[in-house]
Amino acid sequence: MTVTLDPKTVLSGTLDIISSKSDIHRCIICAALSDKPTKIRFTGLSKDIITTVECVKMLGAKAEFLDGCITVIPCDKSMIMQGLTLDCAESGSTARFLLPIAAAICKNVTLVGSGRLPERPFSPLCESLKMGGAVFSSDKLPITVSTNVKRGDVYEIPGNISSQYISGLLLMLPLFPEGGEVRITTPLESAGYVDMTVDTMTKFGIKIEKSENSYKVLPNQNYTSPHEIRSQGDWSSAAFWLCADALGANVVLSGLDESCPQGDRKVIEILEKFGAKKIVTEDGLLIEAGRLHGVEIDASNIPDLVPVLSVVACAARGKTRIYGAKRLRLKESDRLETTRDFLTRLGADVTVTDDGLEIEGKGKLDGGTVVGHNDHRIVMSSAVCSLICKNQVIIEGAQAVEKSYTTFFSDFDRLNMRS
Repeated sequence: MTVTLDPKTVLSGTLDIISSKSDIHRCIICAALSDKPTKIRFTGLSKDIITTVECVKMLGAKAEFLDGCITVIPCDKSMIMQGLTLDCAESGSTARFLLPIAAAICKNVTLVGSGRLPERPFSPLCESLKMGGAVFSSDKLPITVSTNVKRGDVYEIPGNISSQYISGLLLMLPLFPEGGEVRITTPLESAGYVDMTVDTMTKFGIKIEKSENSYKVLPNQNYTSPHEIRSQGDWSSAAFWLCADALGANVVLSGLDESCPQGDRKVIEILEKFGAKKIVTEDGLLIEAGRLHGVEIDASNIPDLVPVLSVVACAARGKTRIYGAKRLRLKESDRLETTRDFLTRLGADVTVTDDGLEIEGKGKLDGGTVVGHNDHRIVMSSAVCSLICKNQVIIEGAQAVEKSYTTFFSDFDRLNMRS
């Protein structure tokens, strides 16, 4: 799909933000491991969520979509599934959350994936699971688990590669009577995503003790359904509209909780650092544009915000330095290189560093044609960038938004006062 965005676009209106894909993943998996059915209320459906639903169905759960809800009927954990293939498509969350669970409750299970997922690392997670007796055919997809995890134990894992490893191990541990511990061997990055996992598990009745570098799942626990749960509004998706506001749009967002554990809610603090201002109205939240200036951004806990914050940096006067973002090389695309690519194609001055980006803000960019690199965040950031371009922005491969935010361009069109 190719999308053409005209210059001088004006975005204005109200928008009920879609549910957090990250939160829905966790809710579906906890519900599938629970004691009774769970109704999960949500808005917005994406390919990654459908992937997780299909995988838990392979594990024996049932799922029904009806009237803005997913009802999950749990799998029978006492019935060992054998010889399964779980197709995780392009969803890293699905694969990394379900690998430990499948290793605990299945025999001879294989996880496969597509797109760039087979290139992304799994070795730290596999090495950790080997502490519990698991044997793997490979440390990259496709991965077959030929010998299963036999016990809850202490599982050591680095904290600076992917928080999804830690979440996957935590989700597995209540399946063992003795519980277990996840011990983090390096400083934890993207801690907010682990906090999300703990928060969801707590809602499903699991008690976890957190210390400086470990998470302990207490013994003799079982997932207990809350019967009905509402997924959180998604700060990662909201960030595109809030950054658009900082560039002069007037989009009011409802459905966001500033006290939730999502790390990407920090977008507000960063935009204020740029020189914008948070406004809360009776209809919701928006950002008021101001005189933007270059800033320094530590992205170690908010890597997904880097592409769209880089757009704001292009509109700001002076240099912006983004660091702590080396893990972006392992996403749906190498997001350091693909962020530089789409911005320079539009006329920006961007340099890739060892762990981030340096951007010399110009206020306005030229416009032009960009490619989506099969990366939803690159596509949506390119669309936001059209707000500061003098000429058309043409986005090739725009269908990548279906991974996380299927209705992004229909929302963009609805908010476009010139369409």
